[in-house]
Amino acid sequence: NYRKVFKGFDPRKIIKFTKADVERLLQDAGIIRNRMKIEATINNAKCFLEVQKEFGTFSKYIWGFVGGKPIKNKWKNLKELPAKTLIAEAISKDMKKRGFKFLGPTIVYAHMQATGMVNDHTCDCFRYNEV
Repeated sequence: NYRKVFKGFDPRKIIKFTKADVERLLQDAGIIRNRMKIEATINNAKCFLEVQKEFGTFSKYIWGFVGGKPIKNKWKNLKELPAKTLIAEAISKDMKKRGFKFLGPTIVYAHMQATGMVNDHTCDCFRYNEV
């Protein structure tokens, strides 16, 4: 439902949301109905486009924090996996300086894992060497 109500996550469409759109979203039971988070999504879309303008792509910006290459950790078990790292904290701090909201280091680290910026498969995982 998020993809639908947030226009396919297209930032150019999201930045055009009005107060009426926010009110409509606050009534949608298919999403988290938190005014601050909805307004932060609109704000973050604007910030995202500013980063794109400055760096050419958001990818260039975010991957710049890891030198353009994935970090390959060597965890032996899942208990070793952190919820955040110093790099995630640095990214979060920089993004907050750029105006992003509701974006802490734990969320940033989850993004890093999801996009392949960090390989957090344990060494004995069959996917470890494939990623």
